[in-house]
Amino acid sequence: MGITKSDLFTKEQNEIARLAKAFAHPARIAILQRVLNAKTCINSDLVQELGLAQATISQHLKELKSAGLIQGNIEGVSMSYCIDPEQWLKVQNLFNGIFNELEAPTASKRC
Repeated sequence: MGITKSDLFTKEQNEIARLAKAFAHPARIAILQRVLNAKTCINSDLVQELGLAQATISQHLKELKSAGLIQGNIEGVSMSYCIDPEQWLKVQNLFNGIFNELEAPTASKRC
């Protein structure tokens, strides 16, 4: 088998790109902010609060869960979602690693 384009990059670069894709939709950002601000697990509140269809919310939740950013628990006939704190810290560290590579720009240090 030949190499895929993702094989050209490090495991960390591929992981950051995968996570960035999960963040790449404003509805997912809104969902994450809602879950973070609630500081607890939430469920069907998202449909009313975001004004999106249940199917749309479900698809975004699926993407966020697949990326490991949220975790879900079945409670009766509904799902309850909250942030996965371990994964959230890992994501924060990965992105901070990139952001921290840039030294503070100075007047003499520009492109």
